[in-house]
Amino acid sequence: MRGAGAPGGRGQHSSGMGSPGRPQVIILTYVLVALELTCLFMRFSIMPYLTRQLGLDSVAFGYLQTALGVLQLLGGPVFGRFADQHGARAAFTLSFLASSAFYLLLAAACSPALPGVALLYALPLPAALMHGLPAAQMVITDLSAPEERPAALGRLGLCFGVGMISGSLLGGTLSAACGLQCPASVALVANLVAAVLSFTCFPVSTKGVRAPAPAAPPGRPEAGVFDLKAISRLLLRPGVLPVFLVKVVSGFPSGLFMVMFSIISMDFFQLDAAEAGYLMSFFGVLQMVIQGLVIGRLSSRFSEGALLRASVLVFVVVGPAMALMSNVFHFCFLMPGLVFSLGTLSVVTDSMLTKAVPAADTGTMLGLCASVQPLTRTVGPTVGGLLYRSFGVPIFGHVQFATNVLVLLVLWRQPLPQKTDKVL
Repeated sequence: MRGAGAPGGRGQHSSGMGSPGRPQVIILTYVLVALELTCLFMRFSIMPYLTRQLGLDSVAFGYLQTALGVLQLLGGPVFGRFADQHGARAAFTLSFLASSAFYLLLAAACSPALPGVALLYALPLPAALMHGLPAAQMVITDLSAPEERPAALGRLGLCFGVGMISGSLLGGTLSAACGLQCPASVALVANLVAAVLSFTCFPVSTKGVRAPAPAAPPGRPEAGVFDLKAISRLLLRPGVLPVFLVKVVSGFPSGLFMVMFSIISMDFFQLDAAEAGYLMSFFGVLQMVIQGLVIGRLSSRFSEGALLRASVLVFVVVGPAMALMSNVFHFCFLMPGLVFSLGTLSVVTDSMLTKAVPAADTGTMLGLCASVQPLTRTVGPTVGGLLYRSFGVPIFGHVQFATNVLVLLVLWRQPLPQKTDKVL
């Protein structure tokens, strides 16, 4: 696939400046993703404590998470289509400007002189456009050959690990040393810098001449950014819907657990902000090793269908272990399996789905994929909170086991493509 610097590609049409080459674009993409995820985990490390400081209980915290999830769920597919139509530069710049507005509101909410609760509930508005990771996945997809795509997408796991480690440590350390407003202010400055880098250093588009936008049928106007029918039609393409449903259903129980993890770490594991940051840093190290290194090697030896089944099988094994754990050390032992399944499921399904749609629609497809996590965050606080209050932590392991046993049976009966290297 041609990169942004391919002759005749749209990436050449930048505003007066020479377009950076393919390696530079990929490196910059990884750097910006690591920066975005660092800010994300800084936010995760202070949000439960900020809501408690403002007098909100766990139910109100759940409502806030649900509102964030709904707006990101609605914004994901639309943002993906915007990225397809307007290119990488516009997509990254828009995402980081929205993130800057988000962290400005968050920093203001930390000030005792301002109405913190009202500002906190305004956070979902800019969150609808905060989709830097799908934009990065689109760039990596556009600039990588189909057979290299799982490994290239897997390397984003290195960025995820860097962001999780640095963000968790910075969030806990800065909030303990300087107050909760400090991490939010640092994230604000970082996102403003990222927006400037996105606008000045990215080509207009990373889609080369091999990915022209499909022409609209005669008599029908060209589909716009908000054309939901055009977005939903991608799910009806051959081979898309079954893989997408596996992505949603298989990862949902672990998603519930992760949505509730900040509450679980305080109540069940009895961790303070710094200790929770150390635990998330360990999670990040595993993410870097497994998703950044292991999955890439496995994808060169095994088919994507085999890796997908393996991720579901490990979910099945980890489920009972989650149900039996009683302290944070038990959780650390089962973490490698959990990270392997989450990472493999994400990378393999993203790769399979982007290969199943035209190259001009990879951003929209990745936007749909990105909506899976907000979907979990939308229903997760309510469902997860109810399950946690009623049955405790073990219920998450039981649900994960039962759900993935069913998914594994379906996968074993339904043949999946052994090789999906063809770009449609």
